[in-house]
Amino acid sequence: MLKLIIGVKGTGKTKALINMVNTAVDNSHGDVVCIEKGVKLRYDVKYQARLIDTNEYFISDAQALYGFVAGILASNHDVMDLFIDSALKICNNDMAAFDQFAEEINTLSEKLNVRVVMTSSIPAEQASETVKKYL
Repeated sequence: MLKLIIGVKGTGKTKALINMVNTAVDNSHGDVVCIEKGVKLRYDVKYQARLIDTNEYFISDAQALYGFVAGILASNHDVMDLFIDSALKICNNDMAAFDQFAEEINTLSEKLNVRVVMTSSIPAEQASETVKKYL
């Protein structure tokens, strides 16, 4: 159950994600986790959501991000909603690795029944077929 929000910088992806996180906090019957690169969401996301900065954990590619997400979901079975802001940037802007990451995260989220929403700065006309499946 993966949903991707893509677009060029300044198109409102992060603002949409913040609204979705806060709505999930209000409506979810489980835990809400939001992963970001840096700390730009600290004052916008409700405190009930678990906000995690990938920089604190030295995550710099798609494989590390997948392992990190899998570890979060393995250690907390109450996570129902997972959000990742700037996912492609966290994946070191490696489109091929990002496509594989998206497929793996979708498979994992379906298996564990977790809703996953990711934002990425990808112009719509440059979106791969993999990315288009999750828009």
